[in-house]
Amino acid sequence: MSIKDIRLFGDPVLRTPAVDVVDFDKQLRVLVKDLEDTMLDAPGAGLAAPQIGVGLRVFTYWVDGVLGHLVNPSLDLSDEEQDGPEGCLSIPGVAFDTKRALSVVARGQNMWGEPVVLEGTELLARCVQHETDHLDGILFLDRLDTESRREAMRAIRESDWFAQSPTEVRISPHSTFGRAM
Repeated sequence: MSIKDIRLFGDPVLRTPAVDVVDFDKQLRVLVKDLEDTMLDAPGAGLAAPQIGVGLRVFTYWVDGVLGHLVNPSLDLSDEEQDGPEGCLSIPGVAFDTKRALSVVARGQNMWGEPVVLEGTELLARCVQHETDHLDGILFLDRLDTESRREAMRAIRESDWFAQSPTEVRISPHSTFGRAM
């Protein structure tokens, strides 16, 4: 088991678009395992490689008892929307209602380079969109309306973890931040 530190809001890696995976090798399989272990330990519904400091287009998810991953995702989103609570392991303790597409078809690859199509609605759709946003350097805060974003930034500034440097902050495996993504 290899649990990595989760990068927190303010770390530049979270705002840097990730690059496509081109080598489907042992290092990629280790990265996927590290993402899974870290996500499950946190616990979270999803985790993207930039959240552990790796700038590659890879994320893992754990939704409704299904554990999976996707490499180099591209998304087709439904026009129908959902609005519901969303949090993030990189922004502990902060959750706000966030608009997302109700359903998604995600195309990409698995860790061996084989084509994958992932279809989901509701929580899985929300998770896939959230993690793909991470790969594009976008945080769920960017999707909030002005007032909610202002409230979220206030909550971040008042949090205990925000005053610390990212290298000093550790997410406790027993934290009570809910199902953050």
